Amino acid sequence: MKNYLAFLCLFVSLTITSQNTLKLNDEKSPKATLNDVSWISGYWVGEALGGVTEEVWTSPLGDSMMGSFKLVNDGKVSFYELCTISEENESLILRIKHFNNDLKGWEEKDNTIDFKLVKIKKDKAYFNDLTFERINENSLNIYVVFKEEGKDETEMKFSYTLKK
Repeated sequence: MKNYLAFLCLFVSLTITSQNTLKLNDEKSPKATLNDVSWISGYWVGEALGGVTEEVWTSPLGDSMMGSFKLVNDGKVSFYELCTISEENESLILRIKHFNNDLKGWEEKDNTIDFKLVKIKKDKAYFNDLTFERINENSLNIYVVFKEEGKDETEMKFSYTLKK
């Protein structure tokens, strides 16, 4: 797994894009509801990290949206993510957990990686170091900041097309 993470960080450093993400410092997250990001819903496919990517998001229900991510390299699943966007404290929070292809988790049992909402626009949702951008009804970009100890942060763009 460490070799894969090293490859991932190297690949990310080679695919730097312009800065499309924001950071939440000490300020409070803005007011928002799931209605503001319901346009993320859909079955999205793309190519990144040397393989095929799928990102599936459900419509808002029960104060949350549920998402999943899958990376397939050379016909085999490299890893999965399970994600939620939830309404909390009159704002939104994105939570992610990572899993190997055998569903063994990366994070500790009760831990998640959390991204608080920084800013919301009509077709953009800026979470801390992660941005969703709707290009049109059939195109979605997701920008993610990757961090590796001892190295500069890098931002990667995931471009998706809606699969019908």
